[in-house]
Amino acid sequence: MHKRMGEAVARVARKVNDTVENKTDSLDLANCKLMSFPVGIYKAMRSVTEGIHRISLANNELKSITSRFVTTFSQLTELNLAGNYLHRLPEEITSLLHLRAIDLSRNRFRRFPEPLATVPALEIIDLEENEIAEVPTDKLASMALLRSLNLRANPVGPEVRLLVRPLVPFELLLSPEEPIPEA
Repeated sequence: MHKRMGEAVARVARKVNDTVENKTDSLDLANCKLMSFPVGIYKAMRSVTEGIHRISLANNELKSITSRFVTTFSQLTELNLAGNYLHRLPEEITSLLHLRAIDLSRNRFRRFPEPLATVPALEIIDLEENEIAEVPTDKLASMALLRSLNLRANPVGPEVRLLVRPLVPFELLLSPEEPIPEA
């Protein structure tokens, strides 16, 4: 087990070093078995955080994202958090003024993460395969740049199905309605 943990840590370190050395605009820490965002990365990436526009933390074991993560990587345009154990986002997510796309599919959200409704540049929200039953339709309708909201495989209520164009200016993706069984 220690050997596997060591290999995982080394893989994360390599990916962080590659991003820093090559001054790329993205950090890919997908599939790294992370249970939290490693604090040491903040220090290691201090010189390049402003240049990071895309981060993938997909398919890890994250239970939360901290406000420090959000404020450190304030220039993000894309954030992929798919396939984790998240059930809420920090309020500071609203400070990501350039965030255009967020993937929160295959997590544990029971309600729509309302701070997203005030992220000004947000165009794409993917919440497929969560446990969301209620959606703040009024707040979503006021999101000027939202183009796509994926709520497939969520137990959304019937009122969400009434959100059709032209009432909302974005594409709403839902699972087909289950037919009501006849008695």
